[in-house]
Amino acid sequence: MTLPAATGIDETEDAVPCASAALRRVWLLTTERAGDRAQILALAQALGWPFEEKRLVFNKRYKLPNVVLGASTRSLDREASCRPAPPWPDLVIASGRRCTPVARWIRKRSGGRTRLVHIGRPWAPLRHFDLIVTTPQYCLPRRSNVLHNTLTLNRVDPARLAEAADAWKSQLERLPKPHVALVIGGSARPYHLDAATARKLGRQANALAAAAGGALLVTTSRRTEAGVVDALFEAISCPAYRHRWTEGAENPYLAFLSLADSFVVTGDSASMLSEACATGKPVFVFPLPERPDRKMRNARRLRALAARHRKRPDAGREREGWLARAYDSLVDLGLIKSTRDMSQFHRSLIDRGLAVRLGETFAAQADRPADDLERAAARVRALFS
Repeated sequence: MTLPAATGIDETEDAVPCASAALRRVWLLTTERAGDRAQILALAQALGWPFEEKRLVFNKRYKLPNVVLGASTRSLDREASCRPAPPWPDLVIASGRRCTPVARWIRKRSGGRTRLVHIGRPWAPLRHFDLIVTTPQYCLPRRSNVLHNTLTLNRVDPARLAEAADAWKSQLERLPKPHVALVIGGSARPYHLDAATARKLGRQANALAAAAGGALLVTTSRRTEAGVVDALFEAISCPAYRHRWTEGAENPYLAFLSLADSFVVTGDSASMLSEACATGKPVFVFPLPERPDRKMRNARRLRALAARHRKRPDAGREREGWLARAYDSLVDLGLIKSTRDMSQFHRSLIDRGLAVRLGETFAAQADRPADDLERAAARVRALFS
């Protein structure tokens, strides 16, 4: 259940959250980021509790580090944002760096009773959260309040998939099978997709579909630059359906999820990879080249050094050396902003038999992950047991 947003911010009136399970109050802090919002909504719907969506809009202060903002609403646009006001919720679910100060402020106003659940990485000391639901690319340390999942929480409603399949089936069924969906993202720091990389991707995906006697179902995204799309399309010579993303135009992406027999996905998007893997069909990852800046390179070097100090004794219980403990403490305190490393996410998918790199042979393993969304929902429910 989503309620309409109000305007203005009330920082004066306090109240306690409702305690009854039947009257449990859940707030979702969302922004314009569609990927974050999709995961927040998926978790809220999996819980099955009534919820209110609080849409946040930010002023220029959001650029300040969270360690400076602390637990506050100073970064909110007071006219455009919805109003966090009493009665305070039992639970807040949020994602992204900008929502963290607001979530912490709500807990403070509730007298510490509001539980905080954060999806991804919170950009703040981990101890401020009751639960953090994360995936391998964020490289967060092992903590009792950190749930390490294989896939992101992005899930597509089966009814929407069926509707999309019906709408696009007639346009796609005339292409030879098997159908290989080629799903393209774009440059996202530190990953870079240029025309040369797009041509390489197009040739490899073309070879995969041609070897099987099938066709490519190609769709680009908002982040795919026009020159990249041109280079990609020029490299494809096998039968194909080509969709160039355009604002407001109908996108066949959901139909591809339903109708394709396998997927080739660029490695910049954990969400697209997770949605493809959730179908249970073969997934081929195409990693994008990196262009990390000095700050990111230094953070990764420090993390690599810390990894060498992690030991696992015969008893199977992890024991950490001093450098590993020091690194995790710095991440805990928010002094090291753990950089995204998609190679860790790719490795996790490959280790679980959910995907292989493009050019390799897909051979599904028996060790498929449990439902990560339900695991996360169970951990949230346990906060109130």
